[in-house]
Amino acid sequence: MNLKDKTYLVVGGSHGIGAELVTQLTEAGAEVICWSRTEPENTSSKLRYSQVDILDHNNDLPTIEGKLHGLAYCPGSINLGSFPRLKLEAFEQDLELNLLGAVRVLQHCIKALSAAGADGGASVLLFSTVAVRVGLPFHASIAAAKGAVEGLVRSLAAEYAPKNIRFNAIAPSLTDTPLAAGLLADDKKREASAERHPLKRVGNPKETASTGVHLLSPNAAWITGQVIAIDGGMSALR
Repeated sequence: MNLKDKTYLVVGGSHGIGAELVTQLTEAGAEVICWSRTEPENTSSKLRYSQVDILDHNNDLPTIEGKLHGLAYCPGSINLGSFPRLKLEAFEQDLELNLLGAVRVLQHCIKALSAAGADGGASVLLFSTVAVRVGLPFHASIAAAKGAVEGLVRSLAAEYAPKNIRFNAIAPSLTDTPLAAGLLADDKKREASAERHPLKRVGNPKETASTGVHLLSPNAAWITGQVIAIDGGMSALR
């Protein structure tokens, strides 16, 4: 895939799936802007990094000049607990990070995305979770927040289709990233997590990122308003 002369913004690109997106996009020749709280390990000359905390409303987001051919919003949370023990603040925090943070970034970048849309097309990638499609115990807070993300994707896909901006989401199951470290802390936990999936393993961030790159690229120009499950078969197989 050749993404030379394309510019992408990856929010939360220093760890996990976001870091893999940055790597694969730069390897394909794209210029990548990374916003995250910590600096990524990637040292590519194609990468421009700004320290940004999406939840800090006291600071303005960096200016995006020119056209933005794609945007991936990768911040997420795994906030699990029984419903009676989940305080209202947990729901508010999950909505703030997963939904409202994405809204803030998209409203900030829509002009640059529209410029690319008018000149061939632009793409937005958000992240949901398998827990929206499959009812899982102890996932009420994160499933509610990510369900809102899926609604946002479909609504904006319809609104911006005339402007040639595509909106899609990936809904992964448990993936081996720093965010999931506590759930995969030892062999017993890892084995139990693998057994819940028809393919008998947890996800790899490289696999998820490769699908993300495809959705962001012109190769997926006929795909919009979709939520793509990358979940080892959990949402479809028994």
